[in-house]
Amino acid sequence: MLGVVTATGTGEGDRLLRTVALRLQAEGLRVVGAVQFNRDRDDGRRCDMDLHVLTGVDVVRISQDLGLNSRGCRLDAAGLERVVGLVGAALQAQGDKAADLLIVNKFGKQEAEGRGFRPLIGQAMIAGIPVLTAVKDGNRMAFDAFADGLAEAIAPDVDAILAWARTLARAAQPTGQPA
Repeated sequence: MLGVVTATGTGEGDRLLRTVALRLQAEGLRVVGAVQFNRDRDDGRRCDMDLHVLTGVDVVRISQDLGLNSRGCRLDAAGLERVVGLVGAALQAQGDKAADLLIVNKFGKQEAEGRGFRPLIGQAMIAGIPVLTAVKDGNRMAFDAFADGLAEAIAPDVDAILAWARTLARAAQPTGQPA
């Protein structure tokens, strides 16, 4: 019930999960979560990072502009936690119409440290909602410790991810409910 994608290349995991989310929503699956998209800047600074909450129109900036030559972590933890709150509220609002799938843009440093989406991933799994996320090599050990052998690695390919998500979303449907 926990799928993980490890993509190479800057932003590749973000693009894969965003594409998958949009396709599954177009097919009528109830996809809850957030996907990241990056906006390049013309001024030579690093891109802006935004999270789109999949159950609405909310887009939240999760990066800070630390200056042209900065090297520190640009994550705006408050922005990330705002998105976590919106996604958590969407999961609770589903009530008896449980989500078909939770997509978390990535299991990153915040999740590795026990914050961010980590609690929602656990809650969704307990509720029987499949979870899809991406992880970079630098956070893989923390992810593997968290997943404790329950994660399934999925090839970084849209068709492979879609096949995994469709199968698990249908398997998680209550009896008598259309997928």
